Amino acid sequence: MAWIQGIHHVALKPQKAQYAQVMAFYTELLGLEVVRRWGDAEYPCVMLSTGDNSCIEVLPVLEGEPLPPEGKFAHLALATGDVDGCIARVRAAGYPITIEPKDVELADLNARIAFCTGACGETVEFFCVR
Repeated sequence: MAWIQGIHHVALKPQKAQYAQVMAFYTELLGLEVVRRWGDAEYPCVMLSTGDNSCIEVLPVLEGEPLPPEGKFAHLALATGDVDGCIARVRAAGYPITIEPKDVELADLNARIAFCTGACGETVEFFCVR
């Protein structure tokens, strides 16, 4: 029996002032759907579906509170069928591209990948298994 069946969610902790830009980046630019909301105007929390039963949970850091010790996270890898298309959209929206699209071999897996910086400084990877 497999105990782990995939990623349920990755939690992102933007500063409160970055919340609207984070939401625009993931919903408007990348087309993710809000599947649940909770909290209130002071602490608006959401889960965004990535389309494969996994989510990005957005939990803002309250005004005046420091970023938690674990930081935002190392990077968020989003599965896609079109790495180059995702990078083109992100570039056109003015976000920094940190690694241009390239093909890689990871042990027994061939993939096309690219990285950008998201709306609150997080590293986002676009990942396509070949």
